[in-house]
Amino acid sequence: MNYLVHLYLAGPDPELQLGGLMGDFVKGPIPDSYPEQLVRGLQLHRRIDSLAQNSPHTRQSRQRLHPKFGHGRGIIVDIFYDHFLATAWSDFSPVPLEDYAAAVYRLLQDNHGQLPASLQRITPHMIAHNWLLSYQHRAVVGRALQRIAQRLSRPLPLAEGVDDLAIHEASLRQDFAGFMSEAADFVKQQFDITVEGSGLHISQKKLFLQKM
Repeated sequence: MNYLVHLYLAGPDPELQLGGLMGDFVKGPIPDSYPEQLVRGLQLHRRIDSLAQNSPHTRQSRQRLHPKFGHGRGIIVDIFYDHFLATAWSDFSPVPLEDYAAAVYRLLQDNHGQLPASLQRITPHMIAHNWLLSYQHRAVVGRALQRIAQRLSRPLPLAEGVDDLAIHEASLRQDFAGFMSEAADFVKQQFDITVEGSGLHISQKKLFLQKM
């Protein structure tokens, strides 16, 4: 669900980025018909998901959230981390987020026929509403959580997570900074992907002070 984090950790390779985006929509065995680098991108997505599930930083973030969210705390943390990356983007990449998002949307359009049907359906909405850029805004975070909650088989008040964001933002941003550094090291060691940006070594104090 954290599209921007997966894109960033895929590095500059378009096929790895595409696999990073498709990862939430390809379940079970990866089709043999996919190109080798796209398969690698899907594998990368799954390994990052596993890292996020077990990282002490994301675990701490989940524990900060109210117990009423249950298993939905992981979903909320995913969306929060995209929000934090979007608001601090210039510390992680020299490419403006507007330009980066536009390139991703072109990537999706150019590879429309290769996308899973479910991703094909949401791509026009992602582009029309500029999802990647819009995660800079807290109100959008709330709406995204509400949309996800409506798709769950068991109702959870995910949209109320923005209240926890307001309460714990400084600590959650600290968790985010730790995870991004951990994840950058992971993708370098396991996939030889180099992601650069001062944000990977940014002072936690600066991250706390990022504006919406």
